[in-house]
Amino acid sequence: MRLSSATMSRLRPDVSRPAYDRDAQAVGIVHLGIGAFHRAHQAVFTDDAMAGGDRDWAITGVSLRSPQVRDTMMPQDGLYSVKTRGGTDGDQARIIGAVRDVIVAPNDPTGLADRLAMPSTRIVTLTVTEKGYLRRPDGTLDLEAAARGQTIYTILAAAMRARRTAGIGGLTILSCDNLAENGQVLTGLLQTYCDRFAPEDAAWFARECTCPSTMVDRIVPATQASDYEQVATRLGMHDDAAVVTEPFRQWVIEDRFATPRPGWDRVGAEMVSDVRPYETAKLRMLNGAHSALAYLGLAAGHSYVHQAIADPALRPMIERLMRIEAARTIAPAPGQDLDAYADALIARFGNAALSHRLAQIAMDGSQKIGPRWLDALAINQSRGDDCPATLAALAAWVIHVCGDHGAVDDPMADQFRQLWEQAGRNGMAEALFGPKGLYAGRWVASDATLRILTDLIAQG
Repeated sequence: MRLSSATMSRLRPDVSRPAYDRDAQAVGIVHLGIGAFHRAHQAVFTDDAMAGGDRDWAITGVSLRSPQVRDTMMPQDGLYSVKTRGGTDGDQARIIGAVRDVIVAPNDPTGLADRLAMPSTRIVTLTVTEKGYLRRPDGTLDLEAAARGQTIYTILAAAMRARRTAGIGGLTILSCDNLAENGQVLTGLLQTYCDRFAPEDAAWFARECTCPSTMVDRIVPATQASDYEQVATRLGMHDDAAVVTEPFRQWVIEDRFATPRPGWDRVGAEMVSDVRPYETAKLRMLNGAHSALAYLGLAAGHSYVHQAIADPALRPMIERLMRIEAARTIAPAPGQDLDAYADALIARFGNAALSHRLAQIAMDGSQKIGPRWLDALAINQSRGDDCPATLAALAAWVIHVCGDHGAVDDPMADQFRQLWEQAGRNGMAEALFGPKGLYAGRWVASDATLRILTDLIAQG
């Protein structure tokens, strides 16, 4: 038996289920990039808000490429389970009902445009990963790529045009991806796109829409075959869209909406005037440590985060990266305790009940190293502070992208392969981080740092 509206009444009695009438909720949110993280994070907050009495905030999920999520969720009427592991109360399971339907953008662009143009749609959220923003290494928009096919830019520009033409109000567009100042970045990228390809909509976008910044945090590993089996036992039925996660969750949102919003703040989200201290801490401490664990851990022969953080050769480097090299570049908000945050992160990384694969974290490193490492390196370098842990992680990434240890899952994999062929092991640090390097727009390493990186790469 498979989870669906018709079978939900036959779930095991200790499994929580939606505390509201799903059929009575209109769609108020369109989410671009529906995947496991959204289903374990924003959709859970929205489910809680509707359970608390909010109405008409159901979600239409949008897949930008593959029909896989639609094909697993829609036979279940959009229902799926979230299983938390490693909590003080043991494993918990609940059914989420917030997702109404799923559209595959390339297959149904008209249906997606219609949904975005509905007056009831007021918020668009995004989890498209760093590479979905189609930025060049210097952070500017790749206009050619942005205009090709069903990208977030073509989709949102079409929505804005339809709403402007119909006299419908604007949208609040929330990036929930790991980009520093993601709202400001998204605003600039969308404005650039509109100025080039939709100039008639550019002023309307600036006047009618907002892109608040957000910080999202929850560790959501890719669901494994064994997870589906355990979920089936827990529910008493199969769930092909199940996600597994940790008990911890956090969502900090800049309170700058152009539209009404769900009561996310009543169910655990934090509405603030400035997200930057929270997002910077998350990017440089959590995400920075995660990437370091990935590349250093894979090089050491580990497969999972909990194995890598338990390695006595790696843990001191991760502690230093978080507590010293990253933390000293962050101006915390009042009451924000960075040392306590690091303590909590170490505990979360060590959650052996959550099998978070290092290879999953290692994907798309070219898009991640800027906000996670390079920004902190630039600040530390300007102050004359050393960063041995971050440099060790950076060297491990450079070695990783050479491809000697298997296929490199990165949108710039071909470019890195060519760089390795041209520069060789002794020239890669210069080719990437020198004055004319690929990342020179973000960070130019000093001569001393280039020598350290070159030695580390040579040793690897």
